[in-house]
This record gives sequence, structure tokens and C-alpha cells, in this order.
Amino acid sequence: MQKTSILSLLLFSLFSLQLQAQYTETINSNRPGQSQGAFAVGTGVIQLETGGYFGNDHYRALGSDTDLWGIDYQLRYGVFFENLELNLTGAFESQDVTRNFLGNSSNYKVANFRANTIGAKYLIFDPYKTLEKDKPNLYSWKANHRFKWKTLIPAVSVYAGANFSFGDNPYLYEGEAKFSPKAALITQNNWGNTVLVLNFIGDRLGEEFPTYTGIITVTHTLTQHLAIFGEYQWISSDIYADDIFRGGAAYLFGKNFQVDLSGLFNIKETPSRWQIAGGISYRFDLHELDEFLEESNEGNQRRARSEKRFGRKQKKAEEENENGNGGL
Repeated sequence: MQKTSILSLLLFSLFSLQLQAQYTETINSNRPGQSQGAFAVGTGVIQLETGGYFGNDHYRALGSDTDLWGIDYQLRYGVFFENLELNLTGAFESQDVTRNFLGNSSNYKVANFRANTIGAKYLIFDPYKTLEKDKPNLYSWKANHRFKWKTLIPAVSVYAGANFSFGDNPYLYEGEAKFSPKAALITQNNWGNTVLVLNFIGDRLGEEFPTYTGIITVTHTLTQHLAIFGEYQWISSDIYADDIFRGGAAYLFGKNFQVDLSGLFNIKETPSRWQIAGGISYRFDLHELDEFLEESNEGNQRRARSEKRFGRKQKKAEEENENGNGGL
């Protein structure tokens, strides 16, 4: 989960990982929140994050009641270098709508892809690599334990993507284009067992009714395997505006598999909403060797560990080849 949802959360460093490199030894998931963390999954990593949800939207003033279920998904791929991630995000949703307005009753169903977006995220600033680590003061306990203002400096990423839809999609408002741009600014702070992720999103940019969204996600690690999160999302648009609250937990099984459970609600009646969701995140880890900036504070140590790990694999392969040749 964190984001590092990162909100994430996914989210990066859900389980108290060091963040001197993009790649982490355990899965870095954005589920179960709606935000995405600032960090990429790492080169050579393919990650699937998916789940199901169900809920209800009730619009009292219009006499509308909607039971819904859906499947959301995100496919993430780290490519070229550690700071870059390509991803596909989407959701399929089915709605059973009942209307009772001015004595007239009707019922109909809607089912289609509610969203599909392909995009790229790039980390432009990583304080855990760039900022110098504080050296201990041998003469002052107070100096060693005072608040460090630079811990407020977050990692920063930018995101650019494109929404796309095909055919006659009932979730598009009248006149909405089947392709539209999306952009986001993402920040992430890692404070020990707690992660703060902020997303500032512009969606359907250039359309008649663009949407602007802000997401605040806080993730806290309880144990080596269990983390909880809380999230607030505000949505602003001429078509739809809302304030949504989410909460839930994620549990880590091994290094590459995570399960999660979460819920959401809002505090207005146009419409009032609630949902329950559950999902999984799985990482196909093809990562071999971490990349590090020259100025990374702990890069040399992590580089040595990676090279040692990679060297063992290479040495084992060479020994197997020698043994195989010796048997001929």
C-alpha cells in the first residue's frame, strides 16, 4: 500500500523500507488508496494491482438509487531507468439504477469501462538521495534529537497521461472527447513508520468540463506485515464535486504479494455514497542491479549488496556451466 495509497497506498515504503533507491526489496503498491506514490517500481519490475468493489449511490433529491460493482486495475512497469514508470490505470463498472421521480419509476442498467488512462510518472527530486545525511553531534544530545526541518522536504514526481475510450460509452458526458489529457504533481514524505502522499491532479484538460482533484493519503505501519491508511479526496468540476473519505489496511505476504481491504464514504447527499473494496497487488520482479546517484548517502552500501547478490547468481551460473562441461 503506499502510495508508498501512495495512497496509496500505494504506497511506497508501507513496511518501513529504506528509500535510497527506487527499487525496494518488498512490493511498492499504490493500493488500496486512490493516490499514487512519488516513487516508481524500479527497472525490470512489472506490477499488477487489481481488485473488486461494490457500493451504493443515493440521490434523494432526484429519487435515484444506484447499486454498483466494479473491477479496477493498474499495470505498472519500470523501464529504462529507476526514476521512470509507465502505467495503465482503469476500471470497469456496472450500475443498476432505479429512479422514482414525481411518481414515475424506471429501472435500467449501465455497464462499461468507467476509466482507462495510460501514462508515465517521473521522479524529479528525491531528498533521500540528494540531501546529505546529518552527522551525529558528539557533544550535544539535544542537537541530535531536535526537529530537522529538512524532513519536511518531500520527494516530487510529475505524471502525464491520456484518457481513452472506445465506442458508445455511457460514462462519458455529452460532447466529451474519447481522448483527453491528464496531468498530476505528486509529493511523498517518509517519516519512519508513517508516509504522507499528496496528489494534485488535472483531468480532462482542454475539455469543456475539466476536473481538478486533490488527494491526501497517510499510511502507518503497525507491524512488519500490516499497514493501515486514511485518505481524503476532494473533487472539483462543473459536472461533479465531492469530498470523499477512505480508510483501510494492507497485509504483506512475502516480498511480492499484498492483499488489502478498504471502504469509502462521503458527507453530502447529491449523491450520498459508500463502497467496500478488496484487492491484491503482485510483483513480477525481474530487477537485477540497483541504479544509484553518485551523491546517494547510502548508495555505496546498497550498491555493494546488489552487486554481491548479482555476483552470486553469476558465479553460480558459471559453476553450473563448468560442472556441466566437466561431465561431457
